Amino acid sequence: MRTAAATEVRRPSAVRSLTWMLAVAAAATVVVEVLNWWYAPEQGFGLAVRTGWALLRSLGFLVLIGHVRRGRTIARPFGLILAVTAVFAVGRLIVPRQGVPPAPGVAGFALLTVLCAAVVWQLYRSPALAEHLVRHRRRLVVDRNGIFWREVAPRRPEASGWLLTSRVAAFTYSPLMLVPALAAVGAVLDGRLIAVPAVLLWLGAGIAASYLVLFCTAFLLRGRRWARLLLVVVTVLVLAVDLPLCLWLLGLDGLIRDGGPLLVAAGVALYGVWRADRAAAESPTDGDAGVA
Repeated sequence: MRTAAATEVRRPSAVRSLTWMLAVAAAATVVVEVLNWWYAPEQGFGLAVRTGWALLRSLGFLVLIGHVRRGRTIARPFGLILAVTAVFAVGRLIVPRQGVPPAPGVAGFALLTVLCAAVVWQLYRSPALAEHLVRHRRRLVVDRNGIFWREVAPRRPEASGWLLTSRVAAFTYSPLMLVPALAAVGAVLDGRLIAVPAVLLWLGAGIAASYLVLFCTAFLLRGRRWARLLLVVVTVLVLAVDLPLCLWLLGLDGLIRDGGPLLVAAGVALYGVWRADRAAAESPTDGDAGVA
C-alpha cells in the first residue's frame, strides 16, 4: 500500500536549490541592514525610513519562495524586480555621506549581489524551472457541482513574459516614490516648513501612481496598444515628479539613493514594453493581432 508521502510529487532539484538561495538572500538582507544601521554615523529619520523599507524586502523574498514552490508564472518577473531593487535598496544605504563604507557592510552587500544575480540567472536560464513555473493563481470557483478553490487560467489572452515584467516593475513606482517622500518628512521636522506642500504633493503623487499603474497594466496584459503608451506617459510623469523633489529635498545624495532605484524600475518597465512590441511585430498572432 502506497502512503501519501510516496505518492507526493517531488519538486525538481532546481526548485529546492532556488528556495534555499532565496531564504539566504532574505537573511542576508536583514543582516546587511542591521550592520549598516549599527555602523552608520548618522541614524536619522531618513535612514530609519530607508532601512525599514529595505527590511521589508526580506518579506518579498519569502513571498517569492511561495510563488516558486507553487510553480506560479509570476515568479520570474517578480524575482527579477525584487532582486534588482533589493541590490539598489541595500547598496544606497551602505555608502555613507562621507568616508568609506564599513568592511562588514561591503562584504554583506557583495554576498547579496551574488545571490540576487544567481536568483535571476536560475529563474530565466534553468530549463527545470521553466517547466515548473507554469501554474496560475488559485481562485474560488462556483459551478453546478459546488464551490471549489482551484487553479483557474486567466480569461484574457496569455500575456508575454515581457509584459508581465513591465507590470511588476511599474507596481514598484508607488513605493519607490513614497519611501523618499517619507524620508523628506525629516526635512520638515528640521524646520523647513516651506517644504510641507512639496512633501504632500509627493505623497499624493505616489498614491496616485499606484492607481494609474493598476489601471493601465490591467489593459496592458490584454494587449491594448494604448495601454502601453499610457504606461510610458505614467513613467515619464513619475520620473518628472520624483527626481526633482529628490534633488531639492534630499540633495544629490538623495537623488542617487532614492532616484536611482526608480530609474532602474522605469527602465525595466519601458524595456519590457519595447520587447513586447518587438515580439508582437515579429509574430502577427501575438499581442494586438489576437485581441478584438
